[in-house]
Amino acid sequence: MKMPVLRAGFHAMASDNEVQVFARDPAIARRAADAAIADVLRIEAKYSRYLDASVTTRINRAAGEASVPIDAETRALLDYAQRCHELSGGLFDITAGVLRRAWDFRKKPPQLPDARALAAARALIGWKSVERSDASVRLPRRGMEIDFGGIGKEYAADRAATILQDEGVGHALVNLAGDVRAVGTQPDGVPWRVGIRHPRREGGVIAYVELAGGAVATSGDYERYFDLDGRRYCHILDPRTGMPVAHWQSVSVVAPLCVVAGSCATIAMLLEGRGEAFLAAQGVHYLAVGPDGTRAGDAA
Repeated sequence: MKMPVLRAGFHAMASDNEVQVFARDPAIARRAADAAIADVLRIEAKYSRYLDASVTTRINRAAGEASVPIDAETRALLDYAQRCHELSGGLFDITAGVLRRAWDFRKKPPQLPDARALAAARALIGWKSVERSDASVRLPRRGMEIDFGGIGKEYAADRAATILQDEGVGHALVNLAGDVRAVGTQPDGVPWRVGIRHPRREGGVIAYVELAGGAVATSGDYERYFDLDGRRYCHILDPRTGMPVAHWQSVSVVAPLCVVAGSCATIAMLLEGRGEAFLAAQGVHYLAVGPDGTRAGDAA
């Protein structure tokens, strides 16, 4: 008997997403998919900087004032952010989201940020100055912010996969805007075949990776950007200078967890020419697309 598939599409984190669930009992598939989607929405509500009731907003509003209580889940995410900060030599910094105050990637015609606005935003960056304990966190300067955007969506993909497994599902695929976490293989034992977006061809695929469990995530210069005077300026910003990275068009990483794949891809983008050495040191498979479109890595 062929195992039927349930494809459940939903919108979260400003993206269209999908969960594919294989189960012999459609009721089990539906229950599992609903539970996984509900947790993605929970994580969005808890950590989105755009929502007034989120933990992130509470922490940011209290900047320069009191500490904000946190739970074990938030503490674990902050601990992971600390790990990423260390691995990247300080380039992965969840307090660097304030740079968006200076950069407007939708402005027409495009223009570079005002130097004073950029300097003011850079002065508010500083993960090392954040005061943390197991039960609370405090941003020491008014105007500082944290932003879980660099790890939140990938964490949600991992949580969704865990919930599907807890519901008894052995074959499933979670796709959150191209960041993908697999549960097992397809029912016939064949690995999942996941396309990696071409960084310069809208709707195009540059390569495919096969997943038998695990995850693939991509960071690239094509999500929010503008071109000016022959140069691309993207939303991945170096916290030291406030300026966009310019070496890789995209980096895709295959790893056991989506949060690891996503953070490694972003760190490699930030490290620019040193990105390949970093990825090799992490022992992950990757596909990096250079400035001229040349491919590097062993992921595809």
